[in-house]
Amino acid sequence: MNAFTNKMIPFLDLKAPYIELKNEIDEAVSRVLNSGQYIGGIEVESFEAEYADYCQAKYAVGVANGLDALQLALLALGVGPGDEVIVPSNTYIATWLAVSHCGAVPVPVDPIIDTNNIDPELIEIAITPRTKAILPVHLCGQPVDLDPILDIAKKNKLCVLEDAAQAHGAKYKSNRIGAHSDAVAWSFYPGKNLGAMGDGGAVTTNNQEIAKKITLLRNYGSNKKYLNEVRGFNSRLDPLQAAILRVKLKYLDRWNGRRKDIANQYLNRIKNSQIVLPIVPDWADPVWHLFVVRHPQRSGFQKYLASKGVDTLIHYPIPPHLQSAYSELKVFKGKFSLAESMANEVLSLPMSPHLVESDVNYVINSFNNFT
Repeated sequence: MNAFTNKMIPFLDLKAPYIELKNEIDEAVSRVLNSGQYIGGIEVESFEAEYADYCQAKYAVGVANGLDALQLALLALGVGPGDEVIVPSNTYIATWLAVSHCGAVPVPVDPIIDTNNIDPELIEIAITPRTKAILPVHLCGQPVDLDPILDIAKKNKLCVLEDAAQAHGAKYKSNRIGAHSDAVAWSFYPGKNLGAMGDGGAVTTNNQEIAKKITLLRNYGSNKKYLNEVRGFNSRLDPLQAAILRVKLKYLDRWNGRRKDIANQYLNRIKNSQIVLPIVPDWADPVWHLFVVRHPQRSGFQKYLASKGVDTLIHYPIPPHLQSAYSELKVFKGKFSLAESMANEVLSLPMSPHLVESDVNYVINSFNNFT
């Protein structure tokens, strides 16, 4: 227990945003319920317009979840059976699953150890005649170095789809993530920086044709009732979730600012030499969806923190290439040593815009007192 507050310090309090915005969220939900329109409609269209504007993109297309955002975007980019897509070796498995669900093969590339993000220098080595796209992930809310990736894609005539499920509001070289590449996939899972109260997702892009294709795919392949142009899906952003997201979007920058303040305190005040802190390049403006450190004795360290009342999580304990779901790739253990090493050492600290200052101080003191 936290000796000062006599409570557990949660990794993330999902109820706190609702408590803060209760009146506005309740009004938004009531507005949808009273509208009688429970699929599509003005709430979804308004959120799409507002989110596109926020992301400095021309278009945003709402879908049912982040995995669908990735898959439908890949399909809209023409990825299909026989293709290869370059992906990070260390990421949540949804990035890989989207590629597989298109009938393509994920080709993993190891990260840069300082940032946890995919290493652009290793991407070109992984390109083959079957490569169709590159799928970088802005992991933990830390932007990927996009310019070299975009240069490689242009040189090799490849598509680029960004996985920005953890990067709502992040900036790369002063511009928000949202339209640097062909398309950007988003998740609004409740724990995200911009989280719904259930599943939700979107794709942003500056390409009108890509936006049209995703709009078609998300609705059974149909733009007009009972006329189906392609074999589509049922993957639509719920208007209840869209209305809630519209409320939360107004507060996202303020909440991200608090995350940055907490992250800066962690970076500047954690002095334990055993702990490896994240490194932020000069061109990056992360939003700290996760604050991830590394420790060579993670298990003992995590148990110590739990005994002190500090809740932590591991993102992610098993890399995708070692999951049973990808056993057919026959990737031997040790092939992607950086991803495996990170999976054995990473630990995510409490990170939330609603984390109070006394709890931040307690977390830092607990870290510094571990020997």
